[in-house]
Amino acid sequence: MFCRRFERQVHVTRHARERMLERNISEAQLVELLETGDTRFKDDTRLWIAKAFPKRTDNLVCAAVVLEDLLVVKTVMHHFDWEAMP
Repeated sequence: MFCRRFERQVHVTRHARERMLERNISEAQLVELLETGDTRFKDDTRLWIAKAFPKRTDNLVCAAVVLEDLLVVKTVMHHFDWEAMP
């Protein structure tokens, strides 16, 4: 998959795929999250991307990603809260 927003190919780690399956987050939702979610950078390469999906009742869905040669999705969370961020 390719992310136009970050102009990079996307690599979803095994861990992130397992969390997506556990949390019923589809690949289509992940694509929408990456392309249109709100971002907060931890530093120059690490960030969180979060988005509320109207049909989900588990608050924000969030991906922890790293901008390298690829956009690496390290994990995917639900029940996410920006206020709980460090």
